[in-house]
Amino acid sequence: MSREAYLEAHGRHLDSDSRVPIFAELLPEDSDVSPEALADAYREKVADSLREVEGVPGLLADLREEYALGLLTNGPADAQRSKLDRFDWVEAFDVVVITGEIEAGKPDERAFRAVLDELGVESDEAVYVGDDPEKDVEGAKRAGMYAVQVLHDDGPDRHPDADAYVERDSLATDLPEIIAQL
Repeated sequence: MSREAYLEAHGRHLDSDSRVPIFAELLPEDSDVSPEALADAYREKVADSLREVEGVPGLLADLREEYALGLLTNGPADAQRSKLDRFDWVEAFDVVVITGEIEAGKPDERAFRAVLDELGVESDEAVYVGDDPEKDVEGAKRAGMYAVQVLHDDGPDRHPDADAYVERDSLATDLPEIIAQL
């Protein structure tokens, strides 16, 4: 299966609690591998490959002293919870919204509004930080939020609607100043 086919199927199952429906859609009927086994293997592989960006735990702690922090993550609930648990990120945020647990995925405005509602803040008071031009920048802007696009090597180009940009490698040092200027 191609990456494009996977991403398309993933987009159709953002409100699922696991990746099983994604792989069930993509695997041939006569496959020797079950969607459940493939979803488990995928989750383990992703978890093993995740690396925390240097300085981010301290950044989150510092930001949380001044702001309410919310996290919006796209995908099946079990996979996203596994990622969050790996870095103890549930404790780093005031609110965590996983699209697999609600009826909308990024860039749907409802996903962003879910975070805003749980935080109890207005959209024009909120800054959303993400790296995906369509899902993060466009979604945040549709919801009325400021959008900061994280740029990284081999990543997508700058989205013209982003309010600001920050390099992934300097996220921990540069983001507080960017937020303060918005």
